[in-house]
Amino acid sequence: MAKFMKISFHGAAGEVTGSCTLIESNKTKFLVDCGVFQGKEFFDNRNFDRFEFEAKEISFVLLTHAHLDHCGRLPKLFKEGFLGRVYCTPATRDFTELMLLDSARIIAEEAEKMGKPPLYSEADVIKIMANFEPIEYGIKKEISQEITVTCLDAGHILGSAIIEASINEDGVWKKLIFSGDLGNPPAPIVRDPEIEHGADLVFIESTYGGIVHESGEERINKLKSAVLDSIGQGGVLMIPAFSLERTQEVLYELNYLVESHQLPAVPVFVDSPLAIKAIEVYQAYHQYFDTEAKAMIAHGDNLFNFPGLRYTLTPQESREINHLKPPKIIIAGSGMCNGGRIPHHLKRYLGDEKNTLLIISYQAVNSLGREILDGAKKVMIHDEEVKVKAKVVAIGAYSSHADKPKLLDWAGQINSPKPQQFFVVHGEKENNLALGEAIKKQTGVPTMIAEYKKDYEF
Repeated sequence: MAKFMKISFHGAAGEVTGSCTLIESNKTKFLVDCGVFQGKEFFDNRNFDRFEFEAKEISFVLLTHAHLDHCGRLPKLFKEGFLGRVYCTPATRDFTELMLLDSARIIAEEAEKMGKPPLYSEADVIKIMANFEPIEYGIKKEISQEITVTCLDAGHILGSAIIEASINEDGVWKKLIFSGDLGNPPAPIVRDPEIEHGADLVFIESTYGGIVHESGEERINKLKSAVLDSIGQGGVLMIPAFSLERTQEVLYELNYLVESHQLPAVPVFVDSPLAIKAIEVYQAYHQYFDTEAKAMIAHGDNLFNFPGLRYTLTPQESREINHLKPPKIIIAGSGMCNGGRIPHHLKRYLGDEKNTLLIISYQAVNSLGREILDGAKKVMIHDEEVKVKAKVVAIGAYSSHADKPKLLDWAGQINSPKPQQFFVVHGEKENNLALGEAIKKQTGVPTMIAEYKKDYEF
């Protein structure tokens, strides 16, 4: 019998989307995440390809969190024969159901345009959700006699997890750590990422592995300035935001700025049905909030309600935003501008220099948001050419991903025992390399940059 473990990466290798890592021990095959590829379209064509492995041979999936680039291909996995359990935190389970049901609707529309069958349906989502088994933070779950799993708080979004998987290979226990997406402390609402103290093998994300973010104080000051500048010009401030976590964080800080009278109570629209539903899940998991958020709630503050805030759930309510004269703020999905309701607002308001587009999320290569952020003067939206005259502002510190110093700090504390190997995943190549070289220099541990569909032995 082989004395090594086999590892392969079926996404998020040299890029930020499509997280899917296959671990093959002597007796078990399992996945860590099974996310979609996203780019110009909400769903990249690669999502329609069959998996490079047999889905029916996968014993279980460890899900780090509910973002689609980590959970979005789970129903496809089920359709191809997977019948095992999906382990994650309770909040991740609830968020994932919302995300997958919403994405099933979107991909049905995109598949029709492309003349392809949908990747999956709402019925497929309901089937896979029956296989979810939640694990609370800090509880060691025995998956089998050979494998135990523990979730620690990753501080990325509510319910996100760093996952420890201990595997018994021929009588020798090996501890694998999957960072998932590590948070960017101090961040609104969520707690700071927990520290791992020792491992044999570590998989670490590198979304911002070569970048240093602004400070939290600079972040809220830039938000305040963007709002005041937009109001001063009588313009529209558009904020494309991921429905899960980014929208809630912006509302948290706008709540503070309005209630502390640093901003006037201008109309603020949350134009995202998914974000509105996600707020309901947030309200059910106050126990996962950080100390500051808990204190505010204890003093009677509703973190997601302040003067001027309006939720537009229906299409009719969304259209009514257009009838209200500026100034106004519109927070809408998707975060990369390639789906949801934000394209409609961009199409309407990008051509006016009085308006502002505030980018607060990572923009993947080939996404509409990346085109605009990179300085495009014209973009195509719904098959129509739109001029970009609005002011474009970006705030990196709103990222829910740790930057290079924070990633290094987290990696450097894993030293008892020190890892035998780091795998750098979930980042564009320049950030992979920057973080990999820095980890190797700081820790002396061999560092491997994950390559798409390449097999590794450990």
